[in-house]
Amino acid sequence: MAGFEDAVAELAQVPLPQFVDERKRIAGELKAAGDAAGAKQVLARKRPTISVWVVNQLYWHARDAFEDLLATAERLRKGDLKASGAHRDAIAKLRARAKTMLEDAGNAPTESTLRRVATTLAAIAVTGGFDPDPPGALSEDRDPPGFAAFGIASGSDEPAAPAPAKPAAKAKPEKAKTKDDDEPTKADDEDDKKAKHPKSDDTDDLAKARAKRAREAESAKARE
Repeated sequence: MAGFEDAVAELAQVPLPQFVDERKRIAGELKAAGDAAGAKQVLARKRPTISVWVVNQLYWHARDAFEDLLATAERLRKGDLKASGAHRDAIAKLRARAKTMLEDAGNAPTESTLRRVATTLAAIAVTGGFDPDPPGALSEDRDPPGFAAFGIASGSDEPAAPAPAKPAAKAKPEKAKTKDDDEPTKADDEDDKKAKHPKSDDTDDLAKARAKRAREAESAKARE
């Protein structure tokens, strides 16, 4: 084994069920070769997810299609929009190869896994490589900084923006009072006088009836 980078590349290509055992073996070989620091770094590498593992396999075993992906992405970055179709084709080919690799390894090529693979491939295309990981030794899934520029779907729908709230209805301003509004009118004065000195028809009728009875009483005395 030549060194740490070769050790990492070898570990990235092992079948996923054998990853832990191979990691220990490769780290032991590095330590035996005098590279204790490299052996420690190899042991620190985590077992990849199935989507990360298959992306690494695409780099090692579908290199032509992988190079097409990077080349078309570079053309798009330079403003060649005619490369968008070729770029989508490269993604589609790698996705199809990933499906076959998963099946050959005894893993179910679920839609969610294939979508995750396509998203990670898009991220590698946008950035132009595996950095900060070594080529073909991706350590975790990635998301590209922008999907639209490459015509690639992220596999997750963005929630619709909420509709703007309707502005509250403005209250009508009260009519400003004027001096005349506070001063009593002539009609108001008349109403006040009537309220203080009511003139009732019932009162007049009662007075007339009393006067009539008084006259009748006087007439009766005179006849006696």
